[in-house]
Amino acid sequence: MKNLIIASTSTLHNGSYLEYLLPELKEHFKNCSEIIFIPYARPGGISHEDYTTKVKDVFATINISVKGLHEFSNPTEGIQKAEGIFTGGGNTFLLVTQLYEHKIMLVLKSVIENGTPYLGTSAGSNICGLTMQTTNDMPIIYPPSFETLGVIPFNLNPHYLDPDLNSKHMGETRETRIKEFHQFNKQPVLGLREGSWLDVKGETIVLKGELSARLFRQNQETIELESGSKMSF
Repeated sequence: MKNLIIASTSTLHNGSYLEYLLPELKEHFKNCSEIIFIPYARPGGISHEDYTTKVKDVFATINISVKGLHEFSNPTEGIQKAEGIFTGGGNTFLLVTQLYEHKIMLVLKSVIENGTPYLGTSAGSNICGLTMQTTNDMPIIYPPSFETLGVIPFNLNPHYLDPDLNSKHMGETRETRIKEFHQFNKQPVLGLREGSWLDVKGETIVLKGELSARLFRQNQETIELESGSKMSF
């Protein structure tokens, strides 16, 4: 049975890394003495080693050790033997490219569907959807495919921002970008606000956190989903 936490972000304003999720993570990974961290998204160009160290420091507070996937000579074996898996945020184009180049996209999908506990934040959440096409990231590298894990039956837009009527920004809003996506693509898109996450158990998907989320569907009115809502497609 699938067992995932899919979070919009790793850090809330004025909070430390993963702080707001720690109570959930302690329960989520309760049967894991060690998890595998996938550092491929490399936020700000940080090294795999430094990114993994950051994650190690946090998980040590809940008595779970961490090993970076880059430390394995055979990444496939690392994924297959993992007690739990965490994919961090950064650039989704880079993350997806690396998953394909290391030939582990399908392996990762398989272990998640077989019940290995998974945590994704930001880019690590984007890859849970059907495609990565609703990411906010710059296309700094060209992945072999936009198709991702498809362990949830829709796309995500983490870090979703509502239009700010007082802002001087003249570019497109997130809502406008998602509507552009729906001119050419049918899959639903969930705008996940900061501090919100999805709790996935089998085929049951529940919105958690204090905020609502916005569900966009092609040729339909956008709706607000309140925290605690179960999503079915």
